[in-house]
Amino acid sequence: MANLKNIRSQIKSVTSIQKVTKAMKMVAAAKLRKSQENMEKGRPYSNRIKDLISNLIDDIDNSLLPLLNKPKNTKKHGLIIITADRGLAGSFNSNIIKKAENIINEIGHENCLLFCVGKKGYEYFSKRQFNVAEYYEDLWIGLNYNKAINLGQNVIEYFSNHKVDKVDVIYNYFKNAGSQEVLKSQILPIEFKNKEDDTQLTDIIYEPSKIELVKSLVPKYFNTQIWQFLLESFASEQAARMLAMENATENAKEMISELNLEFNKARQTAITTEMLEIVGGAEALSN
Repeated sequence: MANLKNIRSQIKSVTSIQKVTKAMKMVAAAKLRKSQENMEKGRPYSNRIKDLISNLIDDIDNSLLPLLNKPKNTKKHGLIIITADRGLAGSFNSNIIKKAENIINEIGHENCLLFCVGKKGYEYFSKRQFNVAEYYEDLWIGLNYNKAINLGQNVIEYFSNHKVDKVDVIYNYFKNAGSQEVLKSQILPIEFKNKEDDTQLTDIIYEPSKIELVKSLVPKYFNTQIWQFLLESFASEQAARMLAMENATENAKEMISELNLEFNKARQTAITTEMLEIVGGAEALSN
């Protein structure tokens, strides 16, 4: 009976966990729909600004644009590491941390300044004495474009003051609901590939001048890129959590099935034992 009681308690515990994981899956699915929609809306806007600047950049002196200036020597590297505030999302956080740590080891700890977005990344790197320059706490709570701008302006200050010579972003790129890819993307200095064979733009007259247009578009592009990285990561987090909770719910279902089978076997064994004891007692009395 003690064994039956223990199995019954296990079934109850696993059933409770299954309810939690199922609820978390539904919440993640609801957040995913909205975050995926915002992320997909942002991609064309970011790409269009990039194409527009690329069409103008040939005629612009890059020295007039600080965000495009490449330092002669790249000594100090800045890494924006985008993780989540919470776990229970499969390998979402661990893949980012692993990628970032490999890059830091290649560059050298003393040459890397880390900008941690998300509690998981900050906790990992701060506890291991990495050079964490900034931690953006609670950024995912009420995520909006203004938070992306503040993050971007902070990074620009480090770049403008020569505290870092180059800045890369490590984030999860959203491919689809079942697949995310960890990518590293350079964000400072900004690089634009010149457009070739774009003859249809040669007769356009720009007002104001090209340089004024590029000066106004480059900061917009930078802020939009930061915003897009955050959107990609947030959508990827929700997709990873939804998948992880779905797997956890299915595993709980299988475990409950196995425990029920074990419970039935133990109950049958107990009944059989009691019957044998009764039969044995009856025979002993008859003798």
